[in-house]
Amino acid sequence: MIPFTIPGIPAPVKLGLAGGPLIVALILSRLGRIGPMSFYMPISANFMLREVGITLFLACVGLKSGHNFVATIMAGGWVWVIYGAIITLVPLLIAGYVARALLKMNFVSICGILSGSMTDPPALAFANKMTHSDTPSLSYASVYPLTMILRVLSTQILVILFL
Repeated sequence: MIPFTIPGIPAPVKLGLAGGPLIVALILSRLGRIGPMSFYMPISANFMLREVGITLFLACVGLKSGHNFVATIMAGGWVWVIYGAIITLVPLLIAGYVARALLKMNFVSICGILSGSMTDPPALAFANKMTHSDTPSLSYASVYPLTMILRVLSTQILVILFL
């Protein structure tokens, strides 16, 4: 929640409750240990927390959005669903094409990178189940922190600049 200034932006921005803990976790992970306290997580605990986390996330999203879903779609909300699909699919197709054709990346890594760039845990869970490999998770983890930080900061900067 510590505000910091960016040159050219009239008001300070904050990483908030999403970006702040992410930065602290990255720093603690890099340090590995402080005195007797180790920041290592066994792989079995990692898998368990990953599954519990994705289950709770999907349950919360479903409970929150399912209440008026049909009524919203019937009242013209389908247009927004189409806009959302276009806004989601076009960048994914372009990034996927560039990653595969130009950068010669394998499909499994691309799945992890694309799900991380969208901060989309259900896509990561699907890729992990389909590949039976940790490669999507590793690719996801490589882009997710930067995506989250940029998402938090860009939203605040856009609000400051356009309001």
